[in-house]
Amino acid sequence: MPRKDSSAFESVRQQAIAALNRLRRDIRAAESDLNELRKQEQQLAAITGEAKTAAFSNGAPAASSGGRMNWRAVLDKLPRRFTASDVRSVRGVGDKRSGEIFAAITRWIDSGLVKRKERGVYERAAS
Repeated sequence: MPRKDSSAFESVRQQAIAALNRLRRDIRAAESDLNELRKQEQQLAAITGEAKTAAFSNGAPAASSGGRMNWRAVLDKLPRRFTASDVRSVRGVGDKRSGEIFAAITRWIDSGLVKRKERGVYERAAS
């Protein structure tokens, strides 16, 4: 014989399921509207000759769009002594993963452009 508590729980559970389904339907509708607006934006950007900027307007950072980072130029913008957080503060590097930043620092060390002074502190070689 079912308990009265279980039927109350089942009622609340059914209400939660219905609310979740409505929320999912609303999200799909909003995403559909957003996709339509993005299409319109691209069409208008193509007309105005701004097609390149429209490609980046979907919220994705421009640096992650497959373009290559000029790490030598990043090195030129750093102070003589720097840390990885200094590298991240250079414009355009902030969205890079830590692994990419440390890979660049390692390449600089291997090429003789940078020397490791202590853990986490690097110094540009005199040129």
